[in-house]
Amino acid sequence: MRKGEETRTRILDVAEAAVLQKGFGGTSIEELIAETGITKSGFFYHFRDKNELAKALLNRYIENDERIYDEIFSRARDLVDDPLQSFLLGLKLLSELLSDLPNGHPGCLVATVCYYERLFDREIQETNRNAVLAWRRRFGRMLREIMAIYPPREPVNVDQLADMVSSVLEGGIVLSKTLKEPNTLAEQVLMLRTFVKMLFLPVVEMPRASGDSTFLGSAEPH
Repeated sequence: MRKGEETRTRILDVAEAAVLQKGFGGTSIEELIAETGITKSGFFYHFRDKNELAKALLNRYIENDERIYDEIFSRARDLVDDPLQSFLLGLKLLSELLSDLPNGHPGCLVATVCYYERLFDREIQETNRNAVLAWRRRFGRMLREIMAIYPPREPVNVDQLADMVSSVLEGGIVLSKTLKEPNTLAEQVLMLRTFVKMLFLPVVEMPRASGDSTFLGSAEPH
């Protein structure tokens, strides 16, 4: 990596940590300059203003988020052909990844931009909206594959169910940070996994000795 790229990356790293901790409004260019040890002109060489910095931060965050989802759910699909088992495995792998974060998830820039959207221009707001829609499409594709084989026990709207995945992830971040319990997010992902199993796995009934049937739970897909 060239020196200029290293400096830009350093600015983005410091800015992301500050923004997730204090918000965009509470993060000043002056403090970023001081912490990175660059000159003011050096900062403005890389970012024309705070809005351009926010745009670069958001795009980098979204790209990294998509890369992680690609890696986890592609790995799960490589290991298991069945779409339901694959999705459940992907959620398990995601939970394990989140559990390995020593201080918990630092926060979501997509949510942060949403909270402070009046600070940003329409381009950044639209970028943020498209990121959320991309999550809906990603999880929606997987859920449609599942529903083609496993009819849900209750009527569900696929897009709403896909949005629920994002809601659990975003809400889990908030819970973890508010409660100061880093593992809460990973636990919420596992709870979502349990819900998906209950929604799609067929009911198992076993005959009693008298010939009646009794409900025993869900059948794992084979």
